[in-house]
Amino acid sequence: MKPRIWAIGDLQGCLSKLLELRARLPDDAYLWLTGDLVNRGPESLETLRWARRHAEAFTTVLGNHDLHLLAVAAGARAPHRSDTFDEILAAPDRDELLDWLRRQPLAHFEHGWLMVHAGVLPQWSVVQTMALAQEAQAVLAGPDWRAFMHRMYGNHPLRWDDSLVGADRLRVIVNALTRLRFCSADGEMEFATKEGLGAAPAGYQPWFEVETRQTTGTPIVFGHWSSLGLIDRPNLLSIDTGCVWGRQLTAMRLIDRACVQVECGNIKASLKD
Repeated sequence: MKPRIWAIGDLQGCLSKLLELRARLPDDAYLWLTGDLVNRGPESLETLRWARRHAEAFTTVLGNHDLHLLAVAAGARAPHRSDTFDEILAAPDRDELLDWLRRQPLAHFEHGWLMVHAGVLPQWSVVQTMALAQEAQAVLAGPDWRAFMHRMYGNHPLRWDDSLVGADRLRVIVNALTRLRFCSADGEMEFATKEGLGAAPAGYQPWFEVETRQTTGTPIVFGHWSSLGLIDRPNLLSIDTGCVWGRQLTAMRLIDRACVQVECGNIKASLKD
């Protein structure tokens, strides 16, 4: 494990808070960002430009808000009233920014840690998770990415099957890695509930509490689920602490769980994630 790796939760267009947090970290800190670089916060364009310019200083994974930006840009989705990426779509460097974004991974495994934006299905091992993430990433980075955006959205199939092919296969992969919160013991995903641990619908549980989960022995860092707040367990780090909702932006050093936070009370946000 490199001692300089610090994981940071969802930015969602809050670049000023990232820079404030970064100034409090060691000079040699290397960042792992859990995705959702853009949207809902006030500095989506500035955040994406910073990311492209400083790509050697961090690793990120794609989040659902990043994919939503790509889908709107591809004409596959209408923008939401709460979106804050109009400046990206109108920017003179729009194409360069979007091309950089869509080439980022959906999962990252290094130094024994797995990083995803949202979750991992219980039947996936680390090896399978990375292989499936790379399948979807290859499509996103390829020439037909716009066509995929038109097929990416939807809640079905609700569970993984090795026999899945085409858009159904890729949709399950993307949904698990960028949207998952609750699932059943056999991996059926539930997308309606966004509250915390105690809100699990009957028959479902937080994905990371499924006892038969194949990745139980691998430490995983993820964001996406701001209502959880900071969860620091031996093999689990939930690090979206709701910066865009006026709470905190959190950095945690993976090797020893040293924690640094900045308050984000002046960030304006209008809707839940």
